[in-house]
Amino acid sequence: MDELTVEQIAQNYSAMGHSVTLINDVIAGNARADDDAEDRQDCVDRNVAHLELMVAKDYWTDESMTEVNAAISAGNGYTAE
Repeated sequence: MDELTVEQIAQNYSAMGHSVTLINDVIAGNARADDDAEDRQDCVDRNVAHLELMVAKDYWTDESMTEVNAAISAGNGYTAE
C-alpha cells in the first residue's frame, strides 16, 4: 500500500471526528430522531465499525484517540429503542 500524505491522514482523522459526533448525537437523541430504531442502530453500528477500522491503522502519530475510543465504547453499548 502507498504511504498516505500528511493531508490524507488529517482528512482521515477529521472523518473519524464526524463519526464520533454522529454516534454521540444519535445516542443523545439529537440526530436521526425521526428514523426508526433499526435505522438508528444501523447508523451507529456502521460508524463504530468505521472507527474500529480506522483506529487500528498504523500511521497515527500524536493524534488523540480518547474521544474515538469513547465513541466506540458508547456505540457498542447502544441499543436503539
